[in-house]
Amino acid sequence: MIIQVSTPPLESGDRLSRTEFERRYAQAPHLKAELIEGVVYVASPVRVRQHGRPHAQLMTWLGTYAAATPGVDIADNSTVRLDLDNEPQPDALLRIEPEVGGGSRITEDDYIEGAPELVVEIAASSASVDLNAKLNAYRRNGVKEYLVWQIYENQIRWFHLQDSEYVPLELEAGVIKSRVFPGLWLEIGSLQQGDIAIVLSMLQTGLSSPEHQEFVDRLKQI
Repeated sequence: MIIQVSTPPLESGDRLSRTEFERRYAQAPHLKAELIEGVVYVASPVRVRQHGRPHAQLMTWLGTYAAATPGVDIADNSTVRLDLDNEPQPDALLRIEPEVGGGSRITEDDYIEGAPELVVEIAASSASVDLNAKLNAYRRNGVKEYLVWQIYENQIRWFHLQDSEYVPLELEAGVIKSRVFPGLWLEIGSLQQGDIAIVLSMLQTGLSSPEHQEFVDRLKQI
């Protein structure tokens, strides 16, 4: 008699190697699961006001920037192989293509490997993970900027990697400006209020800045 051994399901709190995590995840495509510091986290159901809408607003902002910046790639809910203990699936990310100096690449099996330059997370029930274990994993692996939108508090925190530590980017007249992606400007109050038209208007100002044009020219020359 042949006994078939089924693949155990992924459950939050499991401690797995990245290889075993990927094996089990491949059998559960209906889940969103992440491996953070060797521990599995399975996402809760996604609600509109707590996740879906803010996620869409941030993707509109990031997508507009990527469309205007050749050499910059955008991804939504894509698995990132950071190291042997960390395989997150961030809500959004921007990455510079490796051909023009970026720190990550797309593998033959269609995963991102290495550290994207900017990672974005929508944090509702996941806030404790996003601002602790996940933050440390991103920091340690060299993700240069990390943006977290804490939905319950309606607080947006944007960190920049400086001397191996995350420090908050400064707010200038209500606007935060990326140091890694020149021209990526965010008017915080408008995003918090859901006024995406104002957010995009400020972004267009950033895209029209000399810094953004210099960045585009620099990427083209590499």
